Amino acid sequence: MKTSSRRRLFAVGAAGALLAGSVVAGSPVFAAPGDSADVSVTVDIEEIKEPGVLAMSIAGDSVTLAEDGSTLLVRQFVGTLPTVTVTDTRTPDEVPEGAAWAVLGSATDFVGGAGQAPIGAGHLGWKPKLIDGGDSGLVSEGEEVVTVVDEPTQPGNNVGLVDQELLVSTFDSGAVAGGAYAVNADLFLRTPADVAAGAYTSTLTLSLFE
Repeated sequence: MKTSSRRRLFAVGAAGALLAGSVVAGSPVFAAPGDSADVSVTVDIEEIKEPGVLAMSIAGDSVTLAEDGSTLLVRQFVGTLPTVTVTDTRTPDEVPEGAAWAVLGSATDFVGGAGQAPIGAGHLGWKPKLIDGGDSGLVSEGEEVVTVVDEPTQPGNNVGLVDQELLVSTFDSGAVAGGAYAVNADLFLRTPADVAAGAYTSTLTLSLFE
């Protein structure tokens, strides 16, 4: 064999040895002609993280008022608003800067089931009570709203639930994110003593705003 041929053969053999060394380093898989070999394919897929939400729930959809505390001039009917819970599953960085949330309530007139004259929503009042405001001190109940037959406890406060009145709120949504906060309210309907007898119905609407 000529010297040049031996040199080419040596170079090819060296390259083959180098390639064989690379395969061994990478955990080789060998298969004879006609056989097969498997390659395991793995992937680690992380769970999709849904963004948190701010939501309100109410423990019931009705309340019946019962007479209690009436006088010769004013008849009073009382009950308790079902517990309202504001739940915020967001993280602080999901909350818009400067955001604040509040639950507001307003009522319709009480309509008589037998054609009695309606009782205006201004005759219905409430006194919110914070059940669980968390540990931050940043969640608080609204002030008492008295009725049109009451002496005002504060100027303009004896209007009843005719407009959106505050039940519970925070001025810093980001600081209370990730918590749940509960509130209810003492409800009271106050009417003149000569109010017509019969069943009446009103709708109290609660709304969560941010």
